[in-house]
Order: sequence, then structure tokens, then C-alpha cells
Amino acid sequence: MGVKRKAWLVAVSAVAAVVTVTGAGPGVGAGAETEAGTGAEAGTVGFRGGVVPEADLSHHGHVSLWSQQLTVRFESENHGPSGLADATVRLTFSVALAAGQSLPSNCLRSGDRVVLCRTGPLRAVGRSQETVLDLKAAGRPVEAVVEIDTAWNGGASDPNPENHRHRVLAPATGDPYAF
Repeated sequence: MGVKRKAWLVAVSAVAAVVTVTGAGPGVGAGAETEAGTGAEAGTVGFRGGVVPEADLSHHGHVSLWSQQLTVRFESENHGPSGLADATVRLTFSVALAAGQSLPSNCLRSGDRVVLCRTGPLRAVGRSQETVLDLKAAGRPVEAVVEIDTAWNGGASDPNPENHRHRVLAPATGDPYAF
């Protein structure tokens, strides 16, 4: 086999690999769909035919800090038009969190300053259950900054990403600071 033919085969294989990898995600491809329940009242949370769904995700709640106690309460809301099978909210803290804390079952630590939380299925124009994080800081900070953002939204296009990105300064007063 000639050098040109080998080069051609390598190039074609590379292009095929790129096409396969970029189209291999869950819910991608003809006829793919996911639903949260059945019937029109349940609301479709997936997509069909390889078309990327659009879902405007937002997060709202409040942060408070008193002594070492750092509390974050939030809900996620999907303004539609498509539903989502799941989404992940990333909370990044300016202060290190104490080790060995229990978290809600939908959350996990991703470092000493990051917590990730699942929303569960979100219908179009639907809201998640409230997530409450009662955390302890590793010291006694006089203030904490909490950044809230969507880490993953199931591959949906979000026409308004600014309403799910928040940065909240919470002085150690015990007062709730809204986002």
C-alpha cells in the first residue's frame, strides 16, 4: 500500500472518529428522546431527531453566614421552551469548607470550596425542589462570596445564560442575601 493511500485512510478515519465522537452523546441522533413520565401533562424533557433543545435555566435563593455556619437555599427553574432530564448546579465558595460534612442526597463535594447539586427533571416552565445546604466554613470568616452557576444542562441551548450565573457577597451577619 502506498504512502498516499495510507495517509488518505488515516485522514478518512480521523474525520469519521470526529463525527462519531461529536454525535455520540446521550439523546443525540435520529429518534432519540427522553421523557419525564407519560402524557401531555408530564411534559417532554428530552428531544427528538438530533435537534438541540432550548431551555432557559435560572437559579434563585439566598445565602447567609453567621460565625462558621454558611447556609445556601436555592431552587432551579426552567423557563422553557424544552424540558430537561436533569441539570447540575455548581456552588463555588470563597472560603474553604470544613471536612466531613453531610450534604443533601442530590449534592456532592468537588473540592474544598465546590459543591455540585443535581436538580432532577425540570419540565418546561417548571421548578425544582428547594435544596438546602447547611455548611460549616473551615474557619471563622467575616464574609464569604458564593458563586452559583449551571455546570451542566443536558446539552440544551440556553438563550439567557446570565440568569443562572450569580455572585453573592454574604457578610457574617446571619442575614439572608438573595440571588
